[in-house]
Amino acid sequence: MLKERSQSFKLLFLVTDLLITFLSFGIAFCVRYYLLDDSDFQRTVIDFKSYLILGSVLGISQVISFLSIDLYHPRRGLSFTDEFFAITFGVLINLVLILAILFFFRGESFSRLVILYFALTTVMSTAIGHFILRKVLQFLRKKGYNLRSVLILGTSKQAVNFANSLNKHTIYGYQVKGFVSGKESLAEQSLPIVTAANNLESYLKEADIDLIVYAFSHEEGNYLKEVIDIADYLGLDLRIVPSYEEIITAKGRVEVMDGIPIISIRNIPLRLGYNRVVKRTFDIFFATGFILVFSPLFLLIAFLIKCTSKGPVFYKQERVGLDHKKFQMLKFRSMVVQEKKDSDTLWTTKNDPRVTKIGAFLRKMSLDEIPQFFNVLMGDMSVVGPRPERPYYVEKFQNEHHQYMRRHAAKAGITGWAQIQGLRGDTSIEERIKADIYYIENWSLILDIKIILLTPVKAILDRNAY
Repeated sequence: MLKERSQSFKLLFLVTDLLITFLSFGIAFCVRYYLLDDSDFQRTVIDFKSYLILGSVLGISQVISFLSIDLYHPRRGLSFTDEFFAITFGVLINLVLILAILFFFRGESFSRLVILYFALTTVMSTAIGHFILRKVLQFLRKKGYNLRSVLILGTSKQAVNFANSLNKHTIYGYQVKGFVSGKESLAEQSLPIVTAANNLESYLKEADIDLIVYAFSHEEGNYLKEVIDIADYLGLDLRIVPSYEEIITAKGRVEVMDGIPIISIRNIPLRLGYNRVVKRTFDIFFATGFILVFSPLFLLIAFLIKCTSKGPVFYKQERVGLDHKKFQMLKFRSMVVQEKKDSDTLWTTKNDPRVTKIGAFLRKMSLDEIPQFFNVLMGDMSVVGPRPERPYYVEKFQNEHHQYMRRHAAKAGITGWAQIQGLRGDTSIEERIKADIYYIENWSLILDIKIILLTPVKAILDRNAY
């Protein structure tokens, strides 16, 4: 149902963005040729027709770039920061594409400054434009414009969650009028229950309802056939929320094969071939670049470790990664040399006496982790993902925490969503599991970039690192 209305808003945002990109190009052109102090301006012959074509191509390709990163998904508007990151990423994709095209087609010599100003202007104007457009649409909804009233049949957890989703996406204009109880009420909170299932038809004849949503759980009773008959008789739109939430806690995905619906109980984007190639390519380029740029830092840290404590510079430890496979993880040694059984089973605590002086600094700044970029190049790890754990603790946490093993559905990472949430060191395992599962189910390249950018800041501010 959100999809139906999201198509209209997707078209609205798409047209708006197309106009914004054309306007951004016009601003960029004027800034370059009319506002800047250009002593060569009088000698410059501007081919306005060529620039008009370039502006049209830039505008259209920009909207296509936004479509390719799913900018117009309903969830984008829930966070201005996330949407800003997405817009920036979409503009960068378009910028790389256009510069590559101009490199091979050199029939016209365009000002690179115009393209740069276009990119900067597009990021800011699109972000502001989306913010204003959403506020206008929300204002219209509050005024009652084009609202659809929804009646939710059921009082279970999935019924409440569905209502919360509708309330969260107010821009689409669905207004929950109330809930209908079954043979027993499962409501864990005070819900506006307007009638019972056995009185549904009478209520619908009197009430102004546009859409009914069947969300009864098994405990509340099976009224599906009766509800379908009532909806058909009254000509009301009916949608069904399957009552699988007690069994399926992960995000699901529905596929169709020859007309047969197949439900995947765990939607893992990183299992898809295209996404795997994108993530692996990004990992290789980022890890290679990091190692080359920071190679002097590697040498300096190695020198300091060697000078301040006895033992090897690097430390290898067995960890569990993707699909429960074990690998040797590299780190700069930050502790005194220990027996293997101790290093494999003892948990690091605050003011741990095993940590060396230079090791304490390395751990605080997460610099002891940077040799893991070699693990990334070898394919054992990713730049971003759930942090890998020792086999001893994997077995321990598997027995203590029901969903712990779901973390191994993605490659282990140097940093991750849990880490930038401050879940490092001796912090809640349950919260780490939730954060890792959220990352696995909501992966995108933009999310990876966001985590990478926030990691240095969190490494400095995080007090849980030791």
